[in-house]
This record gives sequence, structure tokens and C-alpha cells, in this order.
Amino acid sequence: MAEPFLKYRTRFTSSLKNELVPLFDRLAKKTRIPKSRLLDEAIEDLLTKYNIELPTEDTKD
Repeated sequence: MAEPFLKYRTRFTSSLKNELVPLFDRLAKKTRIPKSRLLDEAIEDLLTKYNIELPTEDTKD
């Protein structure tokens, strides 16, 4: 089966500490926010923490 085409996202693989997985699952279920969006928010927060400039809406592809 072919992978679905993702126009505005990039698929990547990673791993989490075992104890974080059920907490992350509960957060996604409780907030009804998709895990991919929660990960976007977390990565944006990390980039901001380390003073890495995020692209503006004008420069996003």
C-alpha cells in the first residue's frame, strides 16, 4: 500500500520514553487535539526556548 501524500506536513519517525506515551495519549484524548498538532506546539516551544526564529506566515511554503 502506498504512503499517502502529505502536502503540508513531513512524516518522520522518533521515539519517546515509555512513561511519556500514556500521558501523551491522555492529553490528546482529553484536549481532542491531534498528536501531530501537539507535537508541532512542543517543537515550536523548544525552538523558541533556544532562540531559533520561526518562519512567519509570509515565508511558509
